[in-house]
Amino acid sequence: MLCGALLGGTALPAPAVAQPVVSAPFTISTLETVRTRGYVICAATGLLPGFAQVSPEGLWSGFDIDICRAIAAAVFGDPSKVEFRPLSGQSRFAHLATGDIDVVSRNAAWTMARDTQYGVTYAGVSFYDGQAFMVPDRVGAVSAYELEDITICVAGGSESETMMEEFFFRNQVSFDTLVYEDREDLALAYRSSQCDALTGSASWLQAVRRTLPEPSAHSILPERLSKDAFGPVVRSNDAQWRDIIAMTLNVLITAEELGVTSANIESMLSARTMAIRRLLGVEPSVAGRLGLRETWMRDVIAAVGNYGEIYARHFGSNTSSALLRGQNALWTNGGLMYAPTLR
Repeated sequence: MLCGALLGGTALPAPAVAQPVVSAPFTISTLETVRTRGYVICAATGLLPGFAQVSPEGLWSGFDIDICRAIAAAVFGDPSKVEFRPLSGQSRFAHLATGDIDVVSRNAAWTMARDTQYGVTYAGVSFYDGQAFMVPDRVGAVSAYELEDITICVAGGSESETMMEEFFFRNQVSFDTLVYEDREDLALAYRSSQCDALTGSASWLQAVRRTLPEPSAHSILPERLSKDAFGPVVRSNDAQWRDIIAMTLNVLITAEELGVTSANIESMLSARTMAIRRLLGVEPSVAGRLGLRETWMRDVIAAVGNYGEIYARHFGSNTSSALLRGQNALWTNGGLMYAPTLR
């Protein structure tokens, strides 16, 4: 409640326009709620191979899933203390705003509308995406600038179609299109060689490639025609919870930058580098300000590895559909992944 008083004998003029005060629907902190419940409730996409998938036994795995497990490790020191819920694009933010879930970790691009209209906020960027092209080896292209006189599968009337047309217009290249409205139809047409290339977000293209008989015979070209940023989303009215999620992402990125991995973390405890000592809780850090124990950052890395380990686990050369890091490389390697200093 906001209280005020008049001092002295002169009344102050009332403001010309009174602004309504909107109360937040949740007064108990998310961290307190999660701790009382005993686990984090994390929403992910129902199926996007590489990002989120469920085995026949009901086991979840994927890049976005590991982000959720990292959050559970930060709060509880145990990555298994998380419940996953598949949510469609239409309902992902409604369940978050009403308190049914604690965080959304899925391919929902960060936009101004999403960050301002639904009572939610993005805690950071976990994956940079953008429109790309996928081609079979028979096309013989290693760059989108080499594509010419080919047929491209694209969603009709979509932003992808517009961006593709602008790209080829700028480069004065001739091409044909095979248009479908449904993504499944596009994937089927590409799979049956009705077109020479498929265009869409790189994250979707890698999911399609995993379903092909010979994934290694297809390449996602490095150029990006658009920009999208994915990341975990939380309610707007809990700064502490937002900071916990944001700092968890920062820990994953910083650990890779400092060379701290899930494999060498124990030996790194004796490191003399102050940044590493703070990261692993050997020296005082920001943990107390977040309401977490001093070793929470160490627990996150031990549970899921650093950012590079997570990326390699789901998109690396040993997977069925490797995806070049590109924008998702560290800033020191020409990418966009960058984290504030942990101090």
